[in-house]
Amino acid sequence: MTDLPYPLETLDLSAPLDLHRDAVKPEWIDWNGHMNVGYYVVAFDKATDTLCKQLGVGWEYTREKIGMTFVLEAHVTYDREIGEGAPFRITTQILDHDSKKVHYLHAMHHATEGWLAATNELMLMNIDYATRRAAPWPAEAALRLEAMAKAHAVLPRPPQAGRLIGIRRRAA
Repeated sequence: MTDLPYPLETLDLSAPLDLHRDAVKPEWIDWNGHMNVGYYVVAFDKATDTLCKQLGVGWEYTREKIGMTFVLEAHVTYDREIGEGAPFRITTQILDHDSKKVHYLHAMHHATEGWLAATNELMLMNIDYATRRAAPWPAEAALRLEAMAKAHAVLPRPPQAGRLIGIRRRAA
């Protein structure tokens, strides 16, 4: 029994979550001949939609005027160029969570060759629809998030997680 008034997807406890698939669209290519930086964020945002559906807080959650989710912070790394038409998959690893937030990392891999193209580390917060303020996850979402986090706890922490941006200087 769920506290949400719509059907939920079967929870996938793969570690990491490995459901999101797409390909680089022609309009995503910049004058350098590879995927433009902004479209990586678009692709990662679609993977966040996949995560939210798994938690039960996808589009239906907002459409039913229960709540919504807001990204509080994001960090992208660009590890290797990916070109037009290239198939990719985005995995998602839960790094931490609490009663209102989830910290996670998406990793975009070339779907057939396997190499890492980019990562996106995010902090997502649950929002009450009426007040537009932070709110605890609905009970079912909290249970799903806890189960997913437990499954992901066995994974090593990605080296891109928690990185600071800055110019590295060599010691003189």
